[in-house]
Amino acid sequence: MRRRRTSRERITIQDVAERAGVSKMTVSNVVNRTGKVGGATRARVLGVIEDLGYVPSQAARHLVGSAAARIGLIYRDVESMFLNVAVADISVGAAERGLQLLVRRAADASPEETERAAMSLKRSGADGLLLIPPYPELLSGSALLRELDMPTVAIATATPLPDIATVRIDNFAAARAMTALLISRGYRRIGFVAGAPRHSDSLARLEGYKAALAAHGLPFDPVLCVEGLFTFASGIEAANRLFALRPRPDAVMAANDDMACGILWVAHSLNFRLPEDLAVTGFDDTLVATRVWPTLTTIRQPLAAMAGHALDMLVDALRRPAPKPADKVLDFSLIERGSIRAIGSKGE
Repeated sequence: MRRRRTSRERITIQDVAERAGVSKMTVSNVVNRTGKVGGATRARVLGVIEDLGYVPSQAARHLVGSAAARIGLIYRDVESMFLNVAVADISVGAAERGLQLLVRRAADASPEETERAAMSLKRSGADGLLLIPPYPELLSGSALLRELDMPTVAIATATPLPDIATVRIDNFAAARAMTALLISRGYRRIGFVAGAPRHSDSLARLEGYKAALAAHGLPFDPVLCVEGLFTFASGIEAANRLFALRPRPDAVMAANDDMACGILWVAHSLNFRLPEDLAVTGFDDTLVATRVWPTLTTIRQPLAAMAGHALDMLVDALRRPAPKPADKVLDFSLIERGSIRAIGSKGE
């Protein structure tokens, strides 16, 4: 019968070895699927691992020193062009580096689902974790992260984290730059569709928008700010709310491209002239930005570079653990396309 633990006591490789009557090296070979271990011995060790609820530690995984590192990836199970691109770039980057990628799609952003996904990855032999928001924010500072005891890197957060290495852009500066561009083109009643509030990058983009308004002497009107969920559907809902205002916005900034596409969809259904009647901007520069009309002015995040840096940081941390998690900030690009007025055509 499987032993039920009433608390999260740590079961060690030594415990497994003693119960199975084998050496620690044999347990490591079973965990890593390396070395010559007889079928009966392997089955006995696996049975003890299951019985004790043993979660392999980074040290146990690397006793043989030659196994390819296994990187566990957690991301939200939602329809998102950003996530599709990020996961693809991480997969390619892992393959290029000879890393094994273990993936868990979390059904929601609850603590329970986060714990399920993280512990599942560790039990599957992950040596390190790569996180996409909102999971860095959920795990940072938690008892679960301390219990996992493995190198962890996050991409696309808004700020550095005390216990998780980060690779990101300056979301605040990017949103401020986009808002300033719209103001320079004559837009004054600028709406903003924020992303999910659990995401630190969403909050940073909203603050960048507010800062640019203030810097140009424009008041922040909370009526013009609508919360979205980073989805196409939430962009449609936000657009319907904003376009019902009188006067309605002359520009709408969305915190990602998916929501911007939803806004464009509603604008077309209402026969708006674009960009004459309305400017729309996005964030991320995913494939959809050039598959809509007018093509979308947006902020480009260098996702492939972010994924590569994150994987390199994980490999380095496995070889040489660092006392303090690193924070790498990459450059963003403001990509101007047809969804805002061109220079010299401000209109009245």
